[in-house]
Amino acid sequence: MAKGHGSTVRPIDATDLARVAVFAALTVALGLPGSFSAFGGVPITAQTLGVMLAGAILGPRLGALAMIVLLVLVAAGLPLLAGGRGGIGVFTGPSAGYLFGWVAGAFVTGLVVHSTSRRPTLARTALGLLIGGILVVYAIGIPVQSLVTRLPLGHTVVLSLAFIPGDLIKAAIATTTVGTLLRAYPRAFRRTWGSSRQREVSRPEAT
Repeated sequence: MAKGHGSTVRPIDATDLARVAVFAALTVALGLPGSFSAFGGVPITAQTLGVMLAGAILGPRLGALAMIVLLVLVAAGLPLLAGGRGGIGVFTGPSAGYLFGWVAGAFVTGLVVHSTSRRPTLARTALGLLIGGILVVYAIGIPVQSLVTRLPLGHTVVLSLAFIPGDLIKAAIATTTVGTLLRAYPRAFRRTWGSSRQREVSRPEAT
């Protein structure tokens, strides 16, 4: 079995699948207020907040799975993206790279936030959200946007700076939400943290 921080990775169970569905649905719900297109035809939405929360709360494996489930449903034609967008066509447009970046972003966010057997700190949570929820998504989204729009990569990077303030606000909201859950309802994470190897994860989950 795969190992992680001295503990085995447990199989995904029915509860995990239910949590995946909840965070996929949460990400959909965050798109209900709609969106507006910015430079290069990429919509600005609140759905990336769902990506951040999925990775930070579910962990890398389940967080990425929640995004995969959502994107599969979108590809099947369901209008689950902000503005009622759906169908295979969205994966050929300017925002396609950002959508694929949701999967990688949730995974990396979870890896950083849950990188040790200790309870996530505010700083580690914020770092994970910045790296996974913003940098990784941009690293995949910007080159694809440049390719689709046929704009120079450097120009696309400059245009994408307009998204940074909103994404930083979403990262701050996600950090606060995760911190509140850690204090008020740590069971949401399905993990047990400890300060020594003897008290490490009792329900091991490199999710």
